[in-house]
Amino acid sequence: MSARGVRATALAVLAAAVLAGCGGEPGTGTDDPHGPAADGAKALASFAVPPAYDGAKGWDESLPWVPGDDPVAPVAVVPGGGAVALLTLDGAGFAVKSRAVDGGGVRWTSATWRPPVPMEDAKEKNEIPALVGLEQDGRKFVVVAAHGLVGKDDLHEGTEVIRLAVYDAGAKGAGRKPLREIDVPVRTEEGDWRVSADGARLLVAYGESGPYPRFASAVDVITGKVTAYDQPTGLLKQCEGQSLACDWGRVVAAGAQGPLVGLGQGFGVPGAWFSEAVRPEGADAKDGGLGVAWNGDVYGVAAGRFLAQWHRTGKDGSSGPAIWSVHEVGSGALLARTDCGYDAFPTITSQGNLRDYPVVASPSGRFLAAGPVAFDLERKQGVCLQGDGNRKTVTVSTVGDDGIAYGQVDDSAAPLPVRLDLTTATGGAKVLGAGVELPQRADLGGAGLFVVRDKDRNIRVSVRAAR
Repeated sequence: MSARGVRATALAVLAAAVLAGCGGEPGTGTDDPHGPAADGAKALASFAVPPAYDGAKGWDESLPWVPGDDPVAPVAVVPGGGAVALLTLDGAGFAVKSRAVDGGGVRWTSATWRPPVPMEDAKEKNEIPALVGLEQDGRKFVVVAAHGLVGKDDLHEGTEVIRLAVYDAGAKGAGRKPLREIDVPVRTEEGDWRVSADGARLLVAYGESGPYPRFASAVDVITGKVTAYDQPTGLLKQCEGQSLACDWGRVVAAGAQGPLVGLGQGFGVPGAWFSEAVRPEGADAKDGGLGVAWNGDVYGVAAGRFLAQWHRTGKDGSSGPAIWSVHEVGSGALLARTDCGYDAFPTITSQGNLRDYPVVASPSGRFLAAGPVAFDLERKQGVCLQGDGNRKTVTVSTVGDDGIAYGQVDDSAAPLPVRLDLTTATGGAKVLGAGVELPQRADLGGAGLFVVRDKDRNIRVSVRAAR
């Protein structure tokens, strides 16, 4: 079947998925979980990798059913799990396949899973299920998430939900069924939703595009409990009697102590702490713009820690370079700070759901970065890679526990891949050759994970061993 035919079949599966729940035996996920990788005999795909990786050692898997040119690939890594989970097309539904990082052997596969009935515009949006790996309370899981309708019939309009299928990441064997399925009610209007696991709990966010939509629900995947946050600005007592100061409120992560709420300025966990108590040295006590009382805003979250930006005023009254800091999600404890001329939030009206760069962390959490701002939290040292008029801006996209990171020179004319060393005071950026593919995960148990489009525009997942 051609790539176009496979993608059409995938969309047909979504359009025809009238029955919910699990059933049947997997079609594309029936590899022997104790045997070699399914495509171990095939020649590895050839593409340019950074010198730290061996392009001749690893494994590949193609996902030709994924439609569109640039969707988020249904691939997930479980923290410390030593495996990569992929979503495969499986007859009348989908199946999860877990492959070992080392060697690519199939550890387990799921039974066929059918998503809820798709929304009418799902085909136009090339909407596909998402895959997330997470650890909660010491247990590791893989979660499939799909958007659709439940309970729709001739007498009922149905309820719009994100359905979650929760699997044990340490399972073995074929035809595994989910530990539980959870329906999270949503109101997307335009079909925008996101599932993340940056805090200690799964977060389903919806209602806007971008990494931090306005509405959200926290999900305990062990108990199945869903906690909805339909009015995030009302969660913090500091917002009582406020209007403008809280207009951009949204839950950006779900922790064990509660939701991390980011406002237009200010942030905190309800009933636990507020940003005024964790303000780094040098940051203004108040922002003051447009009547806003508080300083500080959450930029993003990864691995149980969040990155915040703070405004500052110099002695002459002018604005100085922004202060960037890293904090624990649960306690708000300050872990490190640095100054950087990159200003993600130049005005109060610029805050909300959109961000220029994702926040990434190394597997252990020692290193954390977003675009041109990066930290070594063990050394409590930050580095600013923002351009200064002569030096070009360098942005970080992934980092390993040894501090070796990858990103690019932020030059719209000709972006170039770079290697960095975040254990150095300057970041140690070195340009790699044009055409070198950068890993999506740089430190995957002695390997790198690459997710790219092949010559046929199909998504290919490739793991390459470190040298």
